[in-house]
Amino acid sequence: MATLTKKRKAALAKYDQNIAYSVADASKVVKEISSLKFDASVDLAIRLGVDPRKANQMVRGIVTLPHGTGKTVRVLAIVTPDKEAEAKAAGADYVGLDEYIEKIKGGWTDVDVIITMPSVMGKVGALGRVLGPRGLMPNPKTGTVTMDIGKAVTESKGGKIDFKVDKAGIIHTSIGKASFDAAKITENANEVLQAIVKLKPSSAKGTYVKSVTMSSTMSPGIIIDNKLFN
Repeated sequence: MATLTKKRKAALAKYDQNIAYSVADASKVVKEISSLKFDASVDLAIRLGVDPRKANQMVRGIVTLPHGTGKTVRVLAIVTPDKEAEAKAAGADYVGLDEYIEKIKGGWTDVDVIITMPSVMGKVGALGRVLGPRGLMPNPKTGTVTMDIGKAVTESKGGKIDFKVDKAGIIHTSIGKASFDAAKITENANEVLQAIVKLKPSSAKGTYVKSVTMSSTMSPGIIIDNKLFN
């Protein structure tokens, strides 16, 4: 059995592991137990009562966090020349077409989000082997394949995230930083949780939200009362 470190013991002593907290109280606790020298991410793990193997029980969505993610999002807009000015004005870090297609073919993926247009997806789709494993492939369902390039760039830079249930029926997503005040963490968490509740598949039976856990990087998890979402 692994030995607990002093920091781990100190963190566990600051809250009751047997209590299911409200989102607001969990947000306060996660700040108290975050003791890393860098600004840790705050994450949610939501276990759902769905079978992800069934297409009609796949839970996937997008949400814009009221207070952003707390990190700088690097956006690449792969667009035709007539859309370049729009992408740049919205704050895209990299804008272009064929030159970036070639860079990605060569292995370059130093971005967080790629936004493109329907007419360009033929070229971008050929990059699936490089972009797919890194979660960078643009997708109409996440708003990253669109003609409204400016809006897509602004939303991505401003805190839009996408989430998807994994094979184990769990959604993992970051909702901010430990440096955020507790109220901002609470509001971001509630925005994500409410979006997930609204996406409940009609074919899902029994308890939908089975468990919710909040944690920061390397911290213990804080259980959130799942009755609030069922």
